[in-house]
Amino acid sequence: MKEIVVISGKGGTGKTSVTASFAVLGEKDLVVADCDVDAADMHVFLDPDYREKHDFYSGELAQIDPETCIQCGKCAEVCRFNAIDIVNGSHHVKELDCEGCGYCARVCPVNAIKNIRNHVGYWYRSRIKTGAGMIHARMKVGAENSGKLVAKVKQEAAKLAESTNKKYVLVDGSPGIGCPVISSLSGAAYAVLVTEPTLSGLHDLERVYSVVERFRIPAGCIINKADLNIRNRDKIREFLKDKAIDLLAELPYDLRISTLMVGGRTMVEDPAIESGAMLGKSWNYILNRLKMN
Repeated sequence: MKEIVVISGKGGTGKTSVTASFAVLGEKDLVVADCDVDAADMHVFLDPDYREKHDFYSGELAQIDPETCIQCGKCAEVCRFNAIDIVNGSHHVKELDCEGCGYCARVCPVNAIKNIRNHVGYWYRSRIKTGAGMIHARMKVGAENSGKLVAKVKQEAAKLAESTNKKYVLVDGSPGIGCPVISSLSGAAYAVLVTEPTLSGLHDLERVYSVVERFRIPAGCIINKADLNIRNRDKIREFLKDKAIDLLAELPYDLRISTLMVGGRTMVEDPAIESGAMLGKSWNYILNRLKMN
């Protein structure tokens, strides 16, 4: 089983649109993993059935027992995160501010505070419109540790692929270069970088490739809306050539793609869309390259 990870240095480049298109092209021969857990939106294109829902816990959270608390205020005095507030004369933990360090529990004279497992979101096992399996997740508002949830999604996707004898796991990674991206790239066989012909697009492409390079993962690049700025497109071409990154496709700007997206369809589902045919060739190139390795 080999993992193909699609990432971008910044949001809004078309990363998820490309990944969803690859998922449709792969039909039932793969498992899809939506690892963009902070802003998951693959479901818009792939119509998952949410057949299984599982809680996800990460870290700890302080909890005050109002029946035991004597309102001495020692917990609030030692909290460096200002996570303990007084509401109607009683001390309460502000969940979004609590770091779960446990200091308040240690200084409480009546043991009114304990740390509990922090519920930060959910992960799902679904079947999508192509009949393939999909593992995806959703973080709660303000929740942290998305890197751990990404690792869980990838772990479950690998299990599903192995149990159903699928050769590939297709991963929609998070944008940027932070912990979720590093977690998404761990164990990848090939990385697809999606960028756009802007100065920020080139800058963020350079940043995210520096992460891919550290993992020594072979990579290809898709330049989305490539015809909007020829000068910046050429700069990206030079960077790809210098770093020996495969130029997979240069997708033209096409307003019809937005109409497809609103209707929950990918660009490969309309034969009139030129970008769909280009992505088809890119997908076949990636699979052939992985077969040779």
